[in-house]
Amino acid sequence: MALNLKDYVASYPNFPEPGVTFRDISPLLEDGEAYRQATDEIVNYAKGKNVDMIVGPEARGFIVGCPVAYELGIGFAPARKKGKLPGKTVKATYGLEYGQSSLYLHEDAIKPGQRVLVTDDLLATGGTIEATIELVKDLGGIVVGTAFIVELMDLKGRDKIKDYDILSLIKYN
Repeated sequence: MALNLKDYVASYPNFPEPGVTFRDISPLLEDGEAYRQATDEIVNYAKGKNVDMIVGPEARGFIVGCPVAYELGIGFAPARKKGKLPGKTVKATYGLEYGQSSLYLHEDAIKPGQRVLVTDDLLATGGTIEATIELVKDLGGIVVGTAFIVELMDLKGRDKIKDYDILSLIKYN
């Protein structure tokens, strides 16, 4: 019988600031059966997309994407923050509430024409995923889908990536 994955997400009202409810997937990751179910659901989605490579942004995108890549027997490319990747990289900048940040990908991480699934733990405003998608496209990859454990619908991140197929295992309004 399938678990209700929402039962494995902790909610912390007024964190990190008043009026915000933080959705924490730590309990899901700590429970082997729940983590396996979430991973398997994303694996099945990826199989239907004929994925060649997984890309996930630092750091929780690694937690989601790596077991999916392992199960599919394909590679995983990390999108990292400044100063974390040696060698030649490509860069995408995205807006934050106060300022900007950037993500980097090795310039040879994605081969032209590779079918890529972008994964992360959470879709909120969509800026991080939009930047990750930009990196994949800059390298000639084809983003065939995005996958998240949690989506915060009220933050409308879906609007930024509306041209891509989106799998969200758990949705909050």
